[in-house]
Amino acid sequence: MARSLRWGGSVNHNQIAINITMALSQQFARKPCRALMNDVRLHISRSGLYTYPDVMVVRGKIEFVPGRDDTVMNPIVLVEVWSDSTKSYDRGEKFAMYRQIPTLQEYVMIDQTQPYVEHFRRDGHFWVLETLEQMDAILTLPSLQCEIPLAVMYEKVEWQSEVNHVNDRS
Repeated sequence: MARSLRWGGSVNHNQIAINITMALSQQFARKPCRALMNDVRLHISRSGLYTYPDVMVVRGKIEFVPGRDDTVMNPIVLVEVWSDSTKSYDRGEKFAMYRQIPTLQEYVMIDQTQPYVEHFRRDGHFWVLETLEQMDAILTLPSLQCEIPLAVMYEKVEWQSEVNHVNDRS
């Protein structure tokens, strides 16, 4: 069966981004942090890149591009939900540009087709990688003093095998 080209995100992609935003926002009740979703733009001044991360977190006052109220410059955490078509870019060229952001402390990449998370954390001049692959694992974000269980992150996500099984019965 031929695969059609996809424009925009999938339902799973959207659900994961919503789950993360909600989980973070609930934990920010008494913290000076804000979780922003993918229609707020990020500008990386060193590279000139403008992009729309799936989720970004700013601690303290938001620094906007001068004259704009829709383009942020100071995230502390960035989250990307990847697909087969974005995985290489998110891991490679995009992450290289993200590392140029002075305020960035953590970068999280999430697979939407299986429980799998890559969590990079800045440790001085180095970036340390942690991978999470089990639904009972917990993503810990030290820069925010927050935790998100993968079970929460992937809540209401329908794995392709489940979708195929339902379609087979139809």
